[in-house]
Formats: sequence, structure tokens, C-alpha cells
Amino acid sequence: MYILRRIYKAKAGQQRKVAELVAQASKAYEEAGQRAQTQVYTSGGTVPGPANLVYLQWVAEKIESPYREGNKIPSGASDVGAQIRELVEESSIEFYEMYPKP
Repeated sequence: MYILRRIYKAKAGQQRKVAELVAQASKAYEEAGQRAQTQVYTSGGTVPGPANLVYLQWVAEKIESPYREGNKIPSGASDVGAQIRELVEESSIEFYEMYPKP
């Protein structure tokens, strides 16, 4: 099992809007059965941490590209993807391997 975390650095003042859009796109992936339940969270603002960061996290059995052959990206996700890109300075993704409890 893996934890996948995408991090978006929102432009100043756009953190909340980016979080809302990321949540919409994530819901489309969930409803299409392409992603387990996701979590969207932020830091900075009203809680300690780096400002203007939006995090998207989920757990997956295996790491797969959404652009893999034969996979259809949900229209709800691609529709808001362009809006997200306009509101962020950069994004990255992190992968973590989970270990079972003994």
C-alpha cells in the first residue's frame, strides 16, 4: 500500500479556492472508481505551517499514472484542472510506502 500526496503552492490569496477546486477534482476521481477516499487539507492561514499550501492525499494499492493507456480521466477532474493550474505557482507529488503493523 502507498500514500500519495500532491502538494499545490497556491498564488497569494488563492489557497481556499485551490482547496475547493482540488476537492471537486478528487471527488470526480473517487466517483469514477479511480481513487480511494481522498483528503484535502491546508496549512498556514489559521493554523501553523507554510502559507499557501494545499495538500491532496490518498491511499492506493499500487502507483499508477492517471495517463496510463486505456484510462479515461473523469470529465469533472479535467474540467477543474485548468482552473487549478491558473491559481498555483507549482505542484509536486510525494510517494510513501506503508508497512503493515506487526
